[in-house]
Amino acid sequence: MDFTLKYRKAEESDIEFLLDLRMKTMTEHYATSNLPTTKEYALQRILYQFENAHIIILNDNPMGLLKINRTADNINILQLQIHPDQQGLGIGKSILRKIIRESVSDRKSVSLSVLKTNRAQKLYSSLGFKIIDEDDHSYNMKFFN
Repeated sequence: MDFTLKYRKAEESDIEFLLDLRMKTMTEHYATSNLPTTKEYALQRILYQFENAHIIILNDNPMGLLKINRTADNINILQLQIHPDQQGLGIGKSILRKIIRESVSDRKSVSLSVLKTNRAQKLYSSLGFKIIDEDDHSYNMKFFN
């Protein structure tokens, strides 16, 4: 399924939305990984590379976050969060496929990190991402062209 998604650069006025989104999408995974689940920690993650944050908009409504960093040879997906009400509809897969098409066209790899407790890793694997490294909590995954 293809979605007509729009993106706009995140602004300071989006922080409340992003904090709510992060708490709804990540608290469970952080808790099962024995990582901090406080709003303060969530805010730190939101502010991390905030200049690369984009609000995902569907039907004129903000419904997610894509934080992405493009370099000469790689596209690093720093954060991809879809509001729980919109999960399971193929939106994340559509976004990832578009990024993969861009990487193939530009001859770049795509990298990301996913918590071991996050079921999104199955989606990444199904799209061709391979685990290249891991730490106590996360898998580092890469899509190679």
